Amino acid sequence: MKILLEILKQSGVSGDESITSDFLLQYIDQRKNNWNVLPIIYSGEDFHDCILLKFGKPRTAVFAHMDTIGFMVRYGNQLISVGGPEIIPGTNLEGSDSMGEVKCKLVGTEHDISHDFPRGIDPGTRLSFSQNIRIDDEFIQAAYLDNRLGLYSALKLCETISDGWVVFSTYEEHGGGSMPFLLKFIQETSPIKQALIADITWITEGVQFHNGVVISIRDKYIPRKKFIDKIIKLAKESGIPFQLEVEEYGGSDGREVQFSPYAIDWCFIGAAEDNVHTPDEKVSLVDLEAMLNIYPYLMDRL
Repeated sequence: MKILLEILKQSGVSGDESITSDFLLQYIDQRKNNWNVLPIIYSGEDFHDCILLKFGKPRTAVFAHMDTIGFMVRYGNQLISVGGPEIIPGTNLEGSDSMGEVKCKLVGTEHDISHDFPRGIDPGTRLSFSQNIRIDDEFIQAAYLDNRLGLYSALKLCETISDGWVVFSTYEEHGGGSMPFLLKFIQETSPIKQALIADITWITEGVQFHNGVVISIRDKYIPRKKFIDKIIKLAKESGIPFQLEVEEYGGSDGREVQFSPYAIDWCFIGAAEDNVHTPDEKVSLVDLEAMLNIYPYLMDRL
């Protein structure tokens, strides 16, 4: 899990994903020659900080967003949420501005949040949760398992995939925005009919630790039943443990696939976490292993 530990250390609050993107590109460049198929890599300013890897003749794309929730400095010591972080007074935050490194604590309530850094911080500076990774025999706990585990699963998929797109997107935690141009490029370059969303969902009364990877039948948005049924059938045949999710709220890059002008089926598949959008997100290692295993199985058969 060495690479996962390194991914967890990268900062990438929505709109400021370049550090994470550069890390992924370096990793891809170092490892790509050892993968089953050498991908064509699309990145750079034409794609902002997004990365697209084209393997063979794609039928399906896997999307994993590389941004995280966090905070942005306003004026004085004021903070504004980026995405939907939980507001927990005393939480350790970190970042940097023109004058150097910033380490501070979150102060206040949901409607009036600030920091306690002894000097003013440049307006627009992104602050993220300080990282504290804990792993035992059953769980991994850290900040930003959403969606560092999705990135990790997508990178592991790259080792064995023969045909498909693996795409690292941006902005997902704060309203989206990169998926429209990514989908347009994919459909103009090597079109697909199917998409899998490698992301992290929630522990609920119907989704529990150690029961396997979650296949989402719906969140706020409803993918096409015919495609979901196909995914579930394959999952049953695989023998990989999985559980089904039916929720009224929540969303992912799947939303933008569904709202796009392209007839692309989609399904959200990922491990479930507790302590969502806090520095203490918690995921079962059994569920993470199932997530890592199901993507190669599905991509070979879709």
